[in-house]
Amino acid sequence: MIDIKDLRANTERYKTACEQKRSSVDIDALLSLDEQARDLRQELQDLTTEKNQAGKTIAQIKDADERQRAIDRMSELKAREKEIAAQLEALEPQIEEMMLLVPLPSHPESPVGPDESGNVEVRRWGEVRDFGFEAKDHIELGTALGIVDLERGVKLSGSRNYVLRGDGALLHRAVLSLALDLMVEKGFEPMTVPVLTKEKTFMGTGWFPEGKAQAYQVPEDELFLVGTAEVPVTSFHMDEILDESELPKRYVAQSLCFRREAGAAGKDTYGLYRIHQFEKVEQVIVCKYDLEEAEKWHQCILANSEELMQKLELPYRVLEICTGDMGTGKYRMYDIETYMPSRGGYCETHSASNLLDFQTRRLNLRYRDADRKVRHCISMNNTVVASPRVLIPLLELNQNADGSITIPVALRPYMGGRERIVAK
Repeated sequence: MIDIKDLRANTERYKTACEQKRSSVDIDALLSLDEQARDLRQELQDLTTEKNQAGKTIAQIKDADERQRAIDRMSELKAREKEIAAQLEALEPQIEEMMLLVPLPSHPESPVGPDESGNVEVRRWGEVRDFGFEAKDHIELGTALGIVDLERGVKLSGSRNYVLRGDGALLHRAVLSLALDLMVEKGFEPMTVPVLTKEKTFMGTGWFPEGKAQAYQVPEDELFLVGTAEVPVTSFHMDEILDESELPKRYVAQSLCFRREAGAAGKDTYGLYRIHQFEKVEQVIVCKYDLEEAEKWHQCILANSEELMQKLELPYRVLEICTGDMGTGKYRMYDIETYMPSRGGYCETHSASNLLDFQTRRLNLRYRDADRKVRHCISMNNTVVASPRVLIPLLELNQNADGSITIPVALRPYMGGRERIVAK
């Protein structure tokens, strides 16, 4: 959520943000409702002051007619109070609903564009392999090796589900373990967090209301299954005031993730690319409100993920995401796309987002600075790795002509020292 005071003071900046981020929020209408609410609150305050003064004097009035007029005025004040309360009760939810949708203006250097076509490539790493034989996709490879079973996954849970077996399950675990170990070595505090959380954590992190259709709900318990550990980890300190000396908080969490993927179609629904359940190692940073420091940490979490991809020996590219593709709450955003032969190019595997105080205002997550002033923190996050999506390039790019898979060197300690996955 944005700062309403900043919206009032820099209205055109937010109108531009709406245009650039393709938001339909009517800023003028919102400010009109806000002005009505402020006028009503001021009137309510004035009524309260008059009521308090009248209450002190009524008993001292000697003249019966004058006392009655004062009593009648008190009745009028109370009636008007009820009217204002009713008006505010109707106005405030409208304002809150609109405020939740107002986009955060993006970083001055973020590329301006309407959609993913406006994203800008920053760099590439690694060489795309020339196979020299007819390469197979990850499902053909995984099925032949007995390590991926889509048919039984669908039998168990419906479309876009899967089972990893044997070395498939071990490779999945190996990737996640390597990612978690890397982050712990870098000083991030590991966390195990709930994957069923309250609606306020989704609202606070900005996943709701816009992304609510993508979440699985458990209505009996008023809980939702998270689509990323970002939700519980960023919400961990909600409604708290931290001390500046505690910052930055650097957390890493491995969790199951669930997404309905409503509306996904075409090649995205094939194989392990866009599925309902997966596991992810997520990094989250909460730091003081300092734009220079926030930029440093944003580049840090991006570099962490690049380092992992290099350890996995997977060719990738980094994109800076344009305004029309970055989402409501993002200030600056980068994606890492990894080369996937079966999909014919680079495809998203990571998203590194700096959200400034967009989440922390909604979460009421603050800190007390060196001058004892209470301020909102800055939050940011990035995937370290998500599996089994990353298994697509791992299997496809490391396949051999005989159908076996060469295990990247960094994963071999987690795979019993073996160099290959072969059919049993």
